[in-house]
Amino acid sequence: MRVMGLDYGDRRIGVAVSDAFRWTAQGLGVVAKRHDSGELEEIAGLVKEHEVSEIVVGLPKNMNGTIGPRGEICIAFAQSLREKLNLPVHLWDERLTTVSAERTLLEADISRKKRKQVVDKMAAALILQNFLDSNTKR
Repeated sequence: MRVMGLDYGDRRIGVAVSDAFRWTAQGLGVVAKRHDSGELEEIAGLVKEHEVSEIVVGLPKNMNGTIGPRGEICIAFAQSLREKLNLPVHLWDERLTTVSAERTLLEADISRKKRKQVVDKMAAALILQNFLDSNTKR
């Protein structure tokens, strides 16, 4: 079974999934946030489609390691996923993940418009890859 990585943002949720061996993360796409929490239904569909057995949600911590308001929102989102999907949901420190994704896209000379379209998906893939890498070292 695969692992899904999510980068929870204000407007969009970046989505990535692992390969079947849980070695690599691939960006899957972006789920738009809705006022009716319809994004949970869309994520549930992706979980089923890709045979996901656990989820990793990026937890934005402050640089000093504390959890601020944005982190609290992500914790609540992770809890909603646990309740809706009845799957293990892990929180993963995502400090500077989006910055790293942006920098990589800038270095690749990707236009601002295209960067905006893929940065959330790429950040989700980085979160998931870091999680997968940490679990293979055990």
